[in-house]
Amino acid sequence: MKRFEGKVVVVTGASRGIGGCTAVAFAREGAQVVGIARSSQDDIAEEAGGKYQAIEADLGNANAAALQKLIDNIIQKFGRLDVLINNAGIIRRSPAVEFSETDWNDVLRVNLTSPFFLTQAAARWWLKDGGREKAAADDRLKIVNIASLLSLQGGILVASYAAAKHGIAGITKALANEWSKERINVNAIAPGYIATENTRPLREDPNRNAAILARIPQGDWGHPDQIAGTALYLASHDADYVNGAILNVDGGWLAR
Repeated sequence: MKRFEGKVVVVTGASRGIGGCTAVAFAREGAQVVGIARSSQDDIAEEAGGKYQAIEADLGNANAAALQKLIDNIIQKFGRLDVLINNAGIIRRSPAVEFSETDWNDVLRVNLTSPFFLTQAAARWWLKDGGREKAAADDRLKIVNIASLLSLQGGILVASYAAAKHGIAGITKALANEWSKERINVNAIAPGYIATENTRPLREDPNRNAAILARIPQGDWGHPDQIAGTALYLASHDADYVNGAILNVDGGWLAR
């Protein structure tokens, strides 16, 4: 039996990169996947095959009420929610003395505010609206946040991104402290340097690319599939006793 047969898994930022690979990975493990993204998910849906529901939504323009409604509609349609992968994220690069208020607010809304209120909505269903009571005795609500190495470091020219990812690490621990006893697991993955659209400018800069690769003990960029595999683990019963963890997947970067 596939690990996530009969489970409903929501993945934000599912149109490409880490989110797209994660959505496909869960679908191949039997889950009903709901992908949320502001751009087309047609390629991901085709690759996932079978049970895949794409929802077009811009998390940067959604308030708490809209995010609550989004989760409510998913649960109403599919009857349950087992896993929420908060992956959607954007990045803006600029020297700190030139960083605009718009760029600051845009990044915080997508990377920190939306994950919190989506998680809040999922937990409300589990705790107050009967989700836990209807679940099997060994079922747990699994929240997996996509953090970053910049949850632990400062980065260069990415003040708002670093602030948001530090915030993701903080709420991961805070919510685990509050909800662990309620059969809710809240964990995060801190990807290292992964070959995605967000890191394209770094890979295309010969000096930055060389400096990054020189620091990574494995000597290469990671692939989104490697983050997807970690998400599968954290969402599975194998990780039922993992709570409030920030799991770095970085080719050894932080060990250097």
